[in-house]
Formats: sequence, C-alpha cells, structure tokens
Amino acid sequence: MSKSKPPKILLLDIETAPIIAHVWKLWDNNVGLNQIEHDWFILSWSAKWLDSKKVFYQDLRGKVKKRCDKSLLKGLWKLLDEADIVLHQNGKKFDIPKINARFVINGFKPTSHYRQLDLRDIVKKNFGFTSGKLEYITNTLNTKYKKLKHNKFAGHDMWTECLKDNIKAWREMEKYNKHDVLSLEESYKILRAWDNTINFQVYHEQNENKCDCGSFVVRKKGFRYTTVGKYQNYQCQTCGKNWQGKHNLLTTIKKRDMFK
Repeated sequence: MSKSKPPKILLLDIETAPIIAHVWKLWDNNVGLNQIEHDWFILSWSAKWLDSKKVFYQDLRGKVKKRCDKSLLKGLWKLLDEADIVLHQNGKKFDIPKINARFVINGFKPTSHYRQLDLRDIVKKNFGFTSGKLEYITNTLNTKYKKLKHNKFAGHDMWTECLKDNIKAWREMEKYNKHDVLSLEESYKILRAWDNTINFQVYHEQNENKCDCGSFVVRKKGFRYTTVGKYQNYQCQTCGKNWQGKHNLLTTIKKRDMFK
C-alpha cells in the first residue's frame, strides 16, 4: 500500500471594506438598501499551509477605487480548491460565507469540498478563557506571534486609508493580515491536542496510529465507554492528544444481551 499524504490544511484570514451608507443617527442599525452608497468587498486576504514557511497575500492596492475584487479572488479560489481542511478564527460565520458571496457575485464556481476548523469553536468548546477573541488567546498563549495592534493607523483609520489607496496604510494592512495567520497557526498548535473535531486518522493509510501533530509515538491508554460500547483509547506521547479507536470491544454476546 502506498504511503498516503497528510491532509492539506489551509490557514486563512480576510479583510473586507466597510459598507458605506447614509444614516441619520450614530446608533442607526436599520439601514435600508436604498441608503447604501457602496457595498462591501474583500480588501485583502492572507493564507498559508500549516507547517509551511510561505505566507500568501494579495490586496487591492492600486485597484481599490474600482471596488472590484475579482482579480484578488482567483488566487484565493485556487488555494481553497486545493485544501482538505480550512483553519480560521470565526471563519464559519464570517470569512467563508463572505468569500463564497464574493465568489458567486463574480461568477466563480464552487471550490472542491473542504472541512473547516474554527479556532473560536475549539476555544468555546474546551476552555473558559476570559475572552475567545484572537487577541486575548494569542496574548495569553503565544510566545512568538501575538495579534498586532494598528500602530500607524488606529482603529477604523486603516480601512478608510486603504480605500483612499494610501500606500502606507496598505503596508500596515499587509503586515496585520499576514500576522493574523501566523498567530492563528501558533495558537492552533498549542490547542489542537484538546480538540477532536476532525478524525485525522482517516487521512492516512498506514496501519500505525498517527497523531495530527505528525507523531507516530502513540500508545494505548485505557478505554472509552459509551452507552453502546467499549473502545480502546490512544494517546500521543508527543502532544498528549487522546482519541478513540473505531472498534467496539464488547463481545457479540455482551452486545446482544445489553439490548434484549
């Protein structure tokens, strides 16, 4: 049997232009469609393959006044089409639906199917941190890449200046966007031992158990019990992750007697 390749995991982050609309109050959230002057679009995106050094990035500098992101989407579509798994922060609710919206508006066909890993969901499911925001997680856990502040263009200014095609703002946006992906990767590597969202065992054909951290140093450690079965528990000796074997170890007679 040929040695299978590990799944291609794409880390992804996008930045979008704001919707520009006519309003009469600062707290007016009931904006009608006829009040919108300019709709949102993707300003920039950054991505990288897990464990790869290369960080991909593309933005609309020099083209932003046309408010057309079609050329920017081509590279993004190609990466998503290659991915087996896409890792992001709050991407299930924001990044992926936004990307898909711009794909269909610009005439792109759907990409190949990929599964999603959302760091926000991993944090919410397993931990009681003070905040689930990437800024808090990276500041608390990361040692190398922590989420950046907008030093030169505070708050909303970076987006408005990019819309004016300010080259300094674009440089800040690129640094900010790329750093989000790098900090996301570092946080995920710290937290992935706690997560069982995806069974990585199905992505390789070797008989040996392999952890999603890449380690083959795995040993049996006790059992997991459910209402219908008993399963071998495995633990990675490198990162500490546990997972359940697929075979019900109860005898045929025991299983039969349980459900009489």
